[in-house]
Amino acid sequence: MKLNVTPSIWFVLSVRCVSFITAFILCSLITQKELVEITHWWTIIAWVINMFTIGFLSLICRRNHTTYRKLIYWRKDKAHFSKGILFIIIMILIGIGGMYLAGALCYARFPYLAPMMIAPLPRSLAIINVFVLPITTTLAEDGLYLGYGVNNFEVKWTAILIPAFFYALQHSFIPTIIDFQHIVYRFLSFFPLTIWICYQYYRSKNLRYIMIGHWILNIATTMQIVMTSFMPEIYKTISTST
Repeated sequence: MKLNVTPSIWFVLSVRCVSFITAFILCSLITQKELVEITHWWTIIAWVINMFTIGFLSLICRRNHTTYRKLIYWRKDKAHFSKGILFIIIMILIGIGGMYLAGALCYARFPYLAPMMIAPLPRSLAIINVFVLPITTTLAEDGLYLGYGVNNFEVKWTAILIPAFFYALQHSFIPTIIDFQHIVYRFLSFFPLTIWICYQYYRSKNLRYIMIGHWILNIATTMQIVMTSFMPEIYKTISTST
């Protein structure tokens, strides 16, 4: 569904990158702390950006007299359990493999995972995080980069690679740190996965298994944050070993 929107597609696809950079810099200025000191709040900032993204997509849909469901081509196809499980397993393996490969390339460590991504939060927020972050992230990112991005390009590999690039690039600023090595590491961690996701969506126009896999990956992250929030000694061990 190619949409006729006032903002250019380049602006729309880059909106989350700009939003995360702006949000982290504003939080740094307000709290008078360095960016590296507020990285553990990345999930909470992501809540806000996710809700903004969903609202932004809703505005685009209203202007084009359509709905979010139509934007992402959501349809009630018959689910195939074995096919879905295989798809999700492959998705998770590519996601984990991309992170490990990026860690080896950027930090010469295998496996390497940025400990800041599972830094402790206040316990109540960590629990709320499990319910809020996965669903809002899935709706925001898949709606923006797949429903809007992939569907607004007509040439196959343009429709796959350009949304995949921005899909991965936004992760370079979650959290935002002025460190080139970190930015490249985060981008490379997700680029293989976003290419695969965009390709699968372009081929099938079916978001069911992509959304489930995406949700599972985010659930895994939030559960690790719950673990470190209730047992901070685990995080201390992880952070000192990396």
